[in-house]
Formats: sequence, C-alpha cells, structure tokens
Amino acid sequence: MCALDNRPSPPATSLLLEPAPPRRRRGRVLRRLLVVALAGGVAAGGTLMLWPREPHRAAPGPAAGPRAQAAARAAALAAAQTAVVNGLPAALPDLTTLIGAREARVKEQPRDAQAWAVLGAAYIERARRSADTGDYPRAERALQTSLKVAGKSNTEALSGLAVLAVARRDFPQAKQFGEEALKTAPKRWSAYPVLIDAYNGLGDYKAARSTLDKLMALKAGADVRPAVMARASAVYRDRGWREDAAAQVTDAAAAARTPAEQAAYLCQAGQLAWERGDREDALRHFTAAVRLDPDQSAARAGQGRALAALGRAQEALTAYQGSLAHRPTPQVALELGELYESLGMGRQAESQYTLLRKQVQQELAAGVDDDLVIGQYEADHGDVQEAVQRLTAEWERQPGIEVADALGWALHRAGDDKEALRYASVATDSTKGGGVRSALYAFHRGMIERDLDLEAPARRHLQDALRTNPYFSPLQTPAARATLTALGDQPPNEELPQ
Repeated sequence: MCALDNRPSPPATSLLLEPAPPRRRRGRVLRRLLVVALAGGVAAGGTLMLWPREPHRAAPGPAAGPRAQAAARAAALAAAQTAVVNGLPAALPDLTTLIGAREARVKEQPRDAQAWAVLGAAYIERARRSADTGDYPRAERALQTSLKVAGKSNTEALSGLAVLAVARRDFPQAKQFGEEALKTAPKRWSAYPVLIDAYNGLGDYKAARSTLDKLMALKAGADVRPAVMARASAVYRDRGWREDAAAQVTDAAAAARTPAEQAAYLCQAGQLAWERGDREDALRHFTAAVRLDPDQSAARAGQGRALAALGRAQEALTAYQGSLAHRPTPQVALELGELYESLGMGRQAESQYTLLRKQVQQELAAGVDDDLVIGQYEADHGDVQEAVQRLTAEWERQPGIEVADALGWALHRAGDDKEALRYASVATDSTKGGGVRSALYAFHRGMIERDLDLEAPARRHLQDALRTNPYFSPLQTPAARATLTALGDQPPNEELPQ
C-alpha cells in the first residue's frame, strides 16, 4: 500500500487557483508526537510509542473457557471483515483466517452474495501482501459470483472488481467498475479511493482531484478517517504539496486503529521522506513499519533503499532479500538487481533479473498488466525495441505520468531523442503534467536534453534531480554527477553518495 512510486502522478496545472489544504494546530501536535516516537522507539530498539496506543493488555490470567475463546475468535473475524470491506489494511494472518471462514460459508450457502464479496476482497488484499498471485483469479471468480447472485446493484462486488482492476493495473476497467459502484452508493467512502487511482492511471487528473474533493466532503467516520487522510496525502504528493502530504499521512499514522493499518501509513510516510532525499527519516519510518507489521514487504524494500543510500550495502541487501522473501515482486527484484550491479556483483544482479522475469510470467498468468515494469527493465537491461513497443501500447491504453517517463526513457535509449523529449516533458513540466517532484524523471529528461545538445536545460534538470533526492538510484546517481561534471558544472552543494 505504501509504494507511491508505482502510482501515476497528476499535473500541477491550475494549482494557483486551488486553495491549499488548511494547516491545523492539531496536525502539528500529532506530527511532533509521531516524530518523537519514531526517534525514541527506533533509536532505543524498543517498542514504538505512538498515539493512540494499542489497547492495554492485562497480565495473563486463567485460561479462557471455550465460550470466551469462541467470542474472541468471532470478534477478530468481524474486525478483519470490517477492514476488508472498508478497504483498510489488515494483518496477513487475519486475512487468512477470514478467507478460511468465508470459503466455508459460501460452501454452505452458495447464494450468500455478501460472503462472496467479502471473500473476493480478502483474496485481493492477501495477494497484495503475499506472493500468491493466484488469489487474483480467485478474487475475480468470487466477486463475479457475488454480482451474479445479487444483481448489478451489488455495490460491494462492484467496488471489489474495481479494486482488483487497480491491483492488476487495468485502469480502464477500474474506472468502469468504480463509477458503477459509485452510482449505486454515492455516500460509500470506499468507492472513491479506487476511482482516484483509476483516473490517475488514465491521465485524467482533473477527475482525480474532483473525486478527492468529494471524498473529503463525505465526513467519513472515525474508523475510516485515517484511511481518508492517507489517500489525501497521496493526492497532495502528486500535486507537489510535500508538506501537506507529510502532514496528512503523519496524522493518519497517529490515528490508526490497528498495527497493520499504522504500519501501512508509516511506510507511506517513509516513501515521502525517501523521495525528498531524507535517508535517515525514511529509514526510521520503514523500520517502525516493519516492527509493527513484519509482513509489510514494501517497508522492507524501503529499508533496503534507504540503507543503500546510507552506504550500508550489506544491510541493504539483507533488507531487500527479506522483502522478496515475503512478497517477490518484479519492481523490488529490479531494484535489488540494480543495487547488485552498482556493487559490481554481476552474477547476483542477473539472478535478480531472472527472478523478475519469472515473477512477471506468474503475474501475467494472474491477469496483471506488467508492461510498465517490463518496459523499465528492458530499456536499461535488455531489448530496447521491445521496451519501446510495450510502453507505446501502454501509453495508448492508459497514459499516466509514470508511463510517460518510462516511454521517454526507452525512446532515448533507442536513439529517438526528439520523440523522447516529448514524453519526458509530460512527466516533468508543471504545465503538462509533472506536479510530483521525481528525481528519476528529472534525471531522464536531463540526459535526453544532453544528447540533444540542450546544455542549459540539461544542466538544470540534472541539478534538480540531485537536489530533489541525491540518492535516487545506485546506478543513475553517479551518471548524473558525471554528466554534470562533463557539462562544466558541479552538482548542488550536498553530500552525494560515492
């Protein structure tokens, strides 16, 4: 849930006409509490102290009787179901328990539409948190069964199908199902976040902003308010409003009601810190997230990113390997492969690229659109023409900012710099689409401009890349520094990785 880099980013056009979100004193207080907690908890290696804390656990007494145990299991099951239905993060063991219970229910009552919908939603969440991509086809069957049993006005099934489409990077279908779900229940909050993702993936940023405004106006209940704040944070990040994004997700983490939910928001906060080049702060957030939820594989990958930037290569490799052990994804395998490559460990790098290709095949079989990550891999490590072909088709189908950047870079690697600059401009120009500040996007544009002999803009964009995050890539950061030196200028006065 925290991999912000994998989400398309909307343009910053007309931002001067939009009021900035209000800054609240309470938000500053909560942020101070969270910063103190992170610093103290991580430095001491003790339990993370966040407000509100988990409910106090009394000293163990006599073993509960069968009736009390059954009541406790029922309560835990109900809590997991509530989280899944509301689109909230849930712990992996709870998801497995919920899935087992709902599988038993639909076997006994095959016409229970709600049970089928809950089962489908739980499959999706488990697939996101584990390596079992087979859960996606299972989810689709369960949700389609729910829709068939209850009819087309089945909001839970429609919302679930929209969430499934986003998980598979099928944004046109996500938009279709999401809009149908919203028509049937316009006041149901969980229909809105998935539509924001769909609109971003399709490059319809005006619709994404409008949908967020409607979501914020719903006045969601206390149980889902942290998730709404986390969603607002993601949109603010995409607009380039870094402070407001950090404020919202910090408040979300402070108000989260379960360790799994809090871990997801801390992971998101860590990614924001990483994107602005704050290695230490990013590592604190990612470490806190892993402590709260050891199955949070995205946070483990974040630890690897931050540790590599801090020069702690062996620890970084261990963190990345831990992430892949929990959930092997093509994107993390690509990152680890590039880290190995930067360390001169070619054989190990190739092993990760092999894992990437294997994982892509598994995800394709589960209906996941992996053309973006395949294109990114092929552009730098494989067949450049295949990268251009795949990414061109992806752009025509769902023209998000991330695809624009990847296609521009692939065209550059293929030698078509004039066309490459057109897409790189979409990814970086505030008048065309680059509300988010991405060091990688700025680097790509600078290198393209360098090869077009546009020295002044090349220098400006390469400096911006290093100013935004001087540790953005173990392979590309040294290339950015070397190119700036060749252009006759030095990088910004910041300590850069050697």
